[in-house]
Amino acid sequence: MSEPTKPRHIPVLLQEVLDLLAPHPGDTVVDCTAGLGGHAVQLAQQLGSSGRVVLNDLDARNLQAAEVAVRRANSAIDITPIQGNFVDVPRQLRAADLRADVLLADLGFSSNQMDDGARGFSFMRDGPLDMRLDPTQGRSAADLIHTLPEEELAAIIRRFGEEPRARAVARKLVAERDSAPIDTTFRLTTVLRSVLGSRHPSTRIDPVTRTFQALRIAVNDEVSNLESLLESIRRSAEALPSGSSAGWLAGGARVGIISFHSLEDRLVKQYFRELSKRGLARLVTRRPVVAGEEEVDFNPRSRSAKLRVIELNDAA
Repeated sequence: MSEPTKPRHIPVLLQEVLDLLAPHPGDTVVDCTAGLGGHAVQLAQQLGSSGRVVLNDLDARNLQAAEVAVRRANSAIDITPIQGNFVDVPRQLRAADLRADVLLADLGFSSNQMDDGARGFSFMRDGPLDMRLDPTQGRSAADLIHTLPEEELAAIIRRFGEEPRARAVARKLVAERDSAPIDTTFRLTTVLRSVLGSRHPSTRIDPVTRTFQALRIAVNDEVSNLESLLESIRRSAEALPSGSSAGWLAGGARVGIISFHSLEDRLVKQYFRELSKRGLARLVTRRPVVAGEEEVDFNPRSRSAKLRVIELNDAA
């Protein structure tokens, strides 16, 4: 008898998300980064025959797949799909006169995006050096490499990739782009390996990972988007005592954010701790929740996932 195949997409820290966000029947659950619906499906099943799930994703195809999956899992609840950047979710909820009782933002990428060579996210597959979550908007990674001066490239690679040899990498990229286009993932990988070398057997991280990460973050403006979401959470928490219409999170709302690199996690930690110190929220997780050995073995992409959760105060 053959072994069952692994799911095509495996949501990280799933049981921890369910336990810590703990949706109740009748709640409005907002998944800011629905992906293929892995988390949303399970959260929807906690709502019983009432409540609402708001699904947001920048990738229109993933959003459609998530909506289908959630409807299949719980056809009794209301489902509101929103296609776009999650920074616009607060405005969209206010316009629809909705307030979130549970909010989740998984800042990782869906398996189908990472595994699709045509998207250009991974150095494991050759394809166009794109990296845009929405391929119809903005500049691709190849555009950045070919248009930015060396100093700006180095700053991006240093800040977003935390690459100690950022200056040397940027210098090499500028030299190589003048001789031949750097417009595929394999071409970029070859250039990076000429500076950084290959992965040493003693380390789990390929040295080219940091630069790929940095370019992806820059292309999709990920850090600014996260800061905007955290600012919206802060403003909504501040609005709760007065009952202001600026609030888009309900009193007692539980907010969970899953990050995948230290730059993101530091931002989330800083904002959540500030809200706690100001008495506007309770830290449900004082330390980030990480995947256990069993999950990492089954889903290696969960290795770097960190979940932090807060609970806002009840409304006045």
